[in-house]
Amino acid sequence: MSVSVTRVPYAGLATRALALALDVAIVQVLVFSAAAVLALVGSIVGDLQFDKTARLLAAGAWAVCVGSYFVFFWCVAGQTPAMRIMDIRVRRAGATEPPSLWRSIVRLIGLGLAIIPFFAGFLPVLVDDRRRGIHDMLAGTVVEHGEGGGPVFSAPVP
Repeated sequence: MSVSVTRVPYAGLATRALALALDVAIVQVLVFSAAAVLALVGSIVGDLQFDKTARLLAAGAWAVCVGSYFVFFWCVAGQTPAMRIMDIRVRRAGATEPPSLWRSIVRLIGLGLAIIPFFAGFLPVLVDDRRRGIHDMLAGTVVEHGEGGGPVFSAPVP
């Protein structure tokens, strides 16, 4: 009995979800570390009070940092650090290069829209032939397994 190996080129929901969760953890550690340093400096310099404006500025800075993390890695390397760990990469649909800066920004906005309604924007990954979520459809991207092969499924050949 022989076994054939068929490579599935597109990353599935579980792989992508784990990579997203790892990326969020990485970027949160970076942002909180920077905030801790700023808080330390603020405590040394003088009394640090956060009014409503300061809280809004901090929230805006957090959003810019998180967004910049994803956009930078998507358009420069085609994968974030967690995507590299999971051996997946984002590419323009039908191409081999990473998405452009514009496509990465559109994908980030789409990612936010996919998350807002209780992650419902990720449900198309379960039924789409290329396993694309709403954010991938908006940006014209796909998420594929890397050259490492990704998951391999085997089935007996008659």
